[in-house]
Amino acid sequence: MIEVRNLHKRYGDTVAVDDVSFAVQEGEIFGILGPNGAGKTTTVECIEGLRNRDRGEISVLGLDPQRDRAELTQRVGVQLQDSQLPDRLRVAEALELYSSFYRDPTDWRALMDTLGLADKADTRFGKLSGGQKQRLSIALALVGGPRVAVLDELTTGLDPQARRDTWALIEDVRSRGVTIVLVTHFMEEAERLCDRLALIDAGRVVTVDSPAALAERAQVQQRIQFRPSAPVDDRLLADLPDVTEVTHRGDLVLITGNSNALGAVTSLLARRGVVAQQLRVEQASLEDAFVELTAKHSDSKN
Repeated sequence: MIEVRNLHKRYGDTVAVDDVSFAVQEGEIFGILGPNGAGKTTTVECIEGLRNRDRGEISVLGLDPQRDRAELTQRVGVQLQDSQLPDRLRVAEALELYSSFYRDPTDWRALMDTLGLADKADTRFGKLSGGQKQRLSIALALVGGPRVAVLDELTTGLDPQARRDTWALIEDVRSRGVTIVLVTHFMEEAERLCDRLALIDAGRVVTVDSPAALAERAQVQQRIQFRPSAPVDDRLLADLPDVTEVTHRGDLVLITGNSNALGAVTSLLARRGVVAQQLRVEQASLEDAFVELTAKHSDSKN
């Protein structure tokens, strides 16, 4: 659906995007993940045809965003990082207006209903909550019936419940056959939604993989905490070959070790008739992978 090869974009002396390459497959949610200023938005603006690349190749549905921009706007829906409408424009008016821009738009009334905006049809944009504004921006990105939707920093500024509601909405959009490119710096969002993602740092692609595969690559030890039902000698735990550290926080035992540490610790406790109450295990996460991979990328440039 999308192929980017050696994309390069410079602003004066600043290189924003430095030979970025990746491909997006049909029907997936593809994430572009990175810290603020990494070049994520510039990358997708080049894909959308909103910004001209300096060099490299981009193909979206077989179209070149620079050469075929007019046709591309009929097939790709876009939710910008900072989307604003006139405060007095009503929800239904906005959807009807945007619908008129497309050759073959979807039914904007049905879309409004699907996205939970039917009861806000006559509400002015300035009176909408943050979550409602975000739903409207998604509706406007979808009203043209696109095959690809690009969503930039989808849930920035939303409260936790509105963010999770928006995630469920995006999963529903994908289920309708829309391929989604999701730009984010939220680790939980990328982990929840994305089939694959490109990790971008300082304008370059560090790696492309699934969130689970990236987390597995993080060289982060397993962290275990529990409250023992009876005292346990720390030396017995520390002597386990899979355990690297044993500490305490109040009556909680905190253990750091490799991927086999949990089995080793629970076996030891079982042999001694001790129950691990309030057991909690922290595995390597996408955030761990992000921190580690971007640190390695930074070191390799120095």
